[in-house]
Amino acid sequence: MEATYLDRSLGDIASGVPGVTRVFHDFGIDYCCSGAMTLAEAAHAGMLDVTAVVARLRALEGNVADARDWRTVPAAELIDHLVNRYHERHREQLPELIRLSLRVEMVHAGKPGCPTGLAHALENLMHELETHMLKEERVLFPMLSQGMHEQAGAPITVMRMEHDHHGESLDTIMQITDDLTLPDGACNTWRALYTGVQEFKEDLMDHIHLENNVLFVNPSQVAQGALHG
Repeated sequence: MEATYLDRSLGDIASGVPGVTRVFHDFGIDYCCSGAMTLAEAAHAGMLDVTAVVARLRALEGNVADARDWRTVPAAELIDHLVNRYHERHREQLPELIRLSLRVEMVHAGKPGCPTGLAHALENLMHELETHMLKEERVLFPMLSQGMHEQAGAPITVMRMEHDHHGESLDTIMQITDDLTLPDGACNTWRALYTGVQEFKEDLMDHIHLENNVLFVNPSQVAQGALHG
């Protein structure tokens, strides 16, 4: 079983077993933008204890029947999920995170650990993400839903590149916040900010994973499912 996991791609593992993304988050494994890497490659790159990772994965194997396998649903259904669960959620999350970060930066300026520049980084990501999501909603998603998979290759390439950039933006946010490390005596606003950023990070990574490793992997097959679903 360990050898099987090691040889599989991160995207494939994340798609097949419920709860895997939490394990990957805990070990700092990028399963969205780096979803094509095998677990062995990711563990080597991150200098991880692969035995510990595999043990966590094995513990989840009994949960396979408890969650939706998004690889088996029509494109239109997956797209609705992406828009309603992630696109709309990001549009709610980011303005509030920016508000909280501005407050923390103003009140705690100059104090150790103050995430100076976080609001600016979140604002940049919000604008980039909104443009990206609109392109998906208005151009790419309708193409895939209508079975126009041959024409979707170029837009998918662009979306993947933008996903990589979103991942770089998340890295910047983690650097600014010292991986969301709270100082001693952090106020409630600061705590709420970092809790919200963690939730946003996990949502965005899950969002990108479903697009990169499920919807975009074989648009022809998924689009046909949409036509016949």
